[in-house]
Amino acid sequence: MAEQNQRSIAQPPPLPASVTRGSRKTRTGEVISSAMNKTIVVKTVTRVPHPKFGKIVNQMKKFYAHDEENKAKTGDTVRIMETRPLSKLKRWRLMEVVQK
Repeated sequence: MAEQNQRSIAQPPPLPASVTRGSRKTRTGEVISSAMNKTIVVKTVTRVPHPKFGKIVNQMKKFYAHDEENKAKTGDTVRIMETRPLSKLKRWRLMEVVQK
């Protein structure tokens, strides 16, 4: 009897890693600083309605991103992706330089 119960509680096969891991956020923005080694500061602009008045306003936010090869320069438009914490401020990494 106990042997039958163990068979009925069989575990399903493990899912591939691409299915179990959640999708990562991406942002597109302009590089405002590339003075640090392997780090860039990216400014993103999001257009959202004002909570009280409804007017569309621009919200700007700065992200510190990891740039392994120091490819991005100030003024470039880049795409960054969310990643694990790399330092105190860096939680994003450079995916590609969209426009120089």
